[in-house]
Amino acid sequence: MATISSRELNQDIGAAKRAAAVAPVVITDRGKPAFVLMTHEEFRRMSGEKAGPTMLDLLANEDAAGIDIAFERSALAGRDVAF
Repeated sequence: MATISSRELNQDIGAAKRAAAVAPVVITDRGKPAFVLMTHEEFRRMSGEKAGPTMLDLLANEDAAGIDIAFERSALAGRDVAF
């Protein structure tokens, strides 16, 4: 785990973000650990937060029973396939 001072953070936030993409970065204030910079994904993982409901969760909800979903075929889609 990398450690940087708050002064170094202010001087090169880009370097701190690149380091935090690899592993959490401890930010010191007057030589003492004060903050941790990490990716949002890592924060969610550590906090136990779920990414949110899946499409299956949303469709399984009884409030979704009356929802009509219309799918349109994209002009970029490939040709029809017969089975």
